[in-house]
Amino acid sequence: MPTTIQENIALLNMMSSDNLEDDLKSVQLHSPSDRRLQSDGACVEERVRTSRGEVLVAVRGDRSKRAIITYHDLGLNYAANFQAFFNFVEMRPILDKFCIYHINAPGQEEGAHSLPEDYTYPNMDELASQIDFVLGHFGIRSFIGFGVGAGANILARYAVNSPQRVDALVLINCTSTQAGWTEWLYQKINMRQLRSNGMTQSAVDYLMWHHFGRSTDDRNHDLAQVYKECFSHVNPINLAMFIDAYLRRSDLGISRDNNSIKVPVLNVTGALSPHVEDTVTFNGRLDPAKTSWLSISDCGMVLEEQPSKIAEAFRLFLQGEGYCR
Repeated sequence: MPTTIQENIALLNMMSSDNLEDDLKSVQLHSPSDRRLQSDGACVEERVRTSRGEVLVAVRGDRSKRAIITYHDLGLNYAANFQAFFNFVEMRPILDKFCIYHINAPGQEEGAHSLPEDYTYPNMDELASQIDFVLGHFGIRSFIGFGVGAGANILARYAVNSPQRVDALVLINCTSTQAGWTEWLYQKINMRQLRSNGMTQSAVDYLMWHHFGRSTDDRNHDLAQVYKECFSHVNPINLAMFIDAYLRRSDLGISRDNNSIKVPVLNVTGALSPHVEDTVTFNGRLDPAKTSWLSISDCGMVLEEQPSKIAEAFRLFLQGEGYCR
């Protein structure tokens, strides 16, 4: 029987695709094409003051329990990125033992008004520093981080600077380097369109590629339509500011030999995600004794396309670190 988190994850990777397809069929029954990626009211939303303005934090669960803090990706908010996953039946054992705190990046929440023209959006380090204000507001001493994309980078950034406040990290599609020239050019074009023309078809296409990779409609047409509809309601001005902050990110400045992340990390990607190489690079900069890299087959957006497998990996990871026994 597996005795370590690495062995558990290896076993998870060997799960048969047939069984996984059966699991996904049951999941799809709960994901009709008319689904909306909006808050279902399960969380209590609070605004937290920080040195760079307020952030919206949505809390779910008993606040006396150990904390899990989530941070979302570009074009999404806590409801769109995490709600369906944390509602998934296999996440119930985790919800019973933890309190979930979802942080929304400034101006990314549902129905957000456009930020003022003279507003200076926080850079990635400043977004990470806002977590300290969230911890202070709720009296959280330490937490387990769960982030996707830009949110994963923010949580990783925080763990580098404040390892004593972080117990462990689950990071999906995490990038540890600066933006390359191709990303820079593509994002600059998207930001210009978002600011001048709103959410254009080109911007929607980019967000779909960012989250799902290619051929999303072929894999799951209904899910693709749900997210296209979701992106059409995002505040384009505020999103352009968040994208700009992510585009200007600095390198995390970590390596296996010097200043690596000191806490356990579950480093996750989907095999069809455009960010696979980013996670491989990130993995090479982490302490192998504290890191597990997991690539989920046949998907790009793992929380939506393979929730059962991610829930199981999350549970095994927490179990391996002494939680969820």
